[in-house]
Amino acid sequence: MPETDKHSIEKTVYELSSTGRSTNLMPECDVPETELPVDLLREDLHLSELSELDVVRHFIHLSQRNFSVDGGFYPLGSCTMKYNPKVNEVCARLEGFAQSHPLQRDDTVQGNLALMFELQEWLKEIGGFAAVSLQPTAGAQGELTALLMMRAYFRDRGETGRTQILIPDSAHGTNPASTTMAGFEALEIPSDEHGNLDLAALRTVCDVSVAGLMITNPNTLGLFERDIETIVQCVHDCGGLVYGDGANMNALAGVVRPGDLGIDIMHYNLHKTFGTPHGGGGPGSGPLGVSEKLADYLPGPMVRQTNNTEKLQFSFSLFTPEKTIGRMNSHFGSFGVFVRAYAYILQHGAEGLKQNALHAVLNANYLRELLRSVYPLSHDRICMHEFVLQGKIEGSSVRAVDISKRLLDYDFHPPTTYFPLIVSEALMIEPTETENKQTLDAFAEALKVIAREATDNPEILHTAPHTMPVGRLDEVRAARQLKLRGD
Repeated sequence: MPETDKHSIEKTVYELSSTGRSTNLMPECDVPETELPVDLLREDLHLSELSELDVVRHFIHLSQRNFSVDGGFYPLGSCTMKYNPKVNEVCARLEGFAQSHPLQRDDTVQGNLALMFELQEWLKEIGGFAAVSLQPTAGAQGELTALLMMRAYFRDRGETGRTQILIPDSAHGTNPASTTMAGFEALEIPSDEHGNLDLAALRTVCDVSVAGLMITNPNTLGLFERDIETIVQCVHDCGGLVYGDGANMNALAGVVRPGDLGIDIMHYNLHKTFGTPHGGGGPGSGPLGVSEKLADYLPGPMVRQTNNTEKLQFSFSLFTPEKTIGRMNSHFGSFGVFVRAYAYILQHGAEGLKQNALHAVLNANYLRELLRSVYPLSHDRICMHEFVLQGKIEGSSVRAVDISKRLLDYDFHPPTTYFPLIVSEALMIEPTETENKQTLDAFAEALKVIAREATDNPEILHTAPHTMPVGRLDEVRAARQLKLRGD
């Protein structure tokens, strides 16, 4: 776009002020007028003069430039960007929840504590764990919390030489960072030719230096670890613990309980698996489920139920586990997210959660079959809730980034691009259970058209997007030279 055209658009958006326009009609002043103190006035503060309609249209226009799962298909692999039912929002706005304060006495917020207690119990059942803490406020914080608990557990046992955390190369990207923050050393374990953790490589490093293994199952290739029980046993045999990254639990909820597979500790992403908002900087929530031997190390406060047999009633109160690692935030976690997740689980029940997982897997495999003849598959196996294509076309110079940018011109948000790092030109696609067949067919057709363009007219991909307010950016330069104003 020519520079003059871009400038004229910016003027249209940002320079709407016109002398004499007013947003409000103020009533006549019914008190004596007085001068404002001089030190409150700024000569250089030139406020825009706009009508109310100008302001409303301006912000509506800006909001329509944002992409959201309410507005379109959002196939970000590993992120589970599924629809958030609006009834959950209604529940979170109920006065007793929305107007409560974290410093109120327990007896004044019994409903809130009851909800937290039941959510703890439901997550225990879904994951197959002995105890759950709702404290962590993000998946990555759940990882860090788990590792701090591992450290405390081995410290109490006098096993301070356990300094290694084993991390598959198909794990989530935050795992190594969390490991380092917790004071451990990360050791990468490669994948085998089937996309699973290499058992032979694992066995060579399992010794008394190992504190634990962090494993994502299904992994970031969208594949279920076929040998998960053998993997867990191998780590347990050397005295280590197994942490399950629950970010991909949307494929398993109601179908497989990680605790039953021997997982010692796992975080849930309420903002992925249980239908609460995701993205925009939060709010997130990463509750932690643990086996019996780790329950006393959970962060508090947690909620417990006390029965009064004489009055045939029960009450709820906060408590801190005996060997707790302490708080992970100032209060109780993201309570509004708890309400949304509680409402989601209550709506679906055990059978509904299972059907959601099965439909997520079905949708992913349907889309995978539609596209496997057009784009190379990273691993030609039945996938779980997501799968990874390679964004390249034989005989074309087009890369994954070009395909992703071109998808914007077809009104689709791109999938996760260039992750996982173990796949060249990775396009990681997760359709979730909330998308219908028509949407999946349209998305697949757009990718097929783009594949033809990559051969017939690659330049249109190299210069995409063409229909967005902003064209192809120099992303490195943009990150270093921020432009936060319209002038």
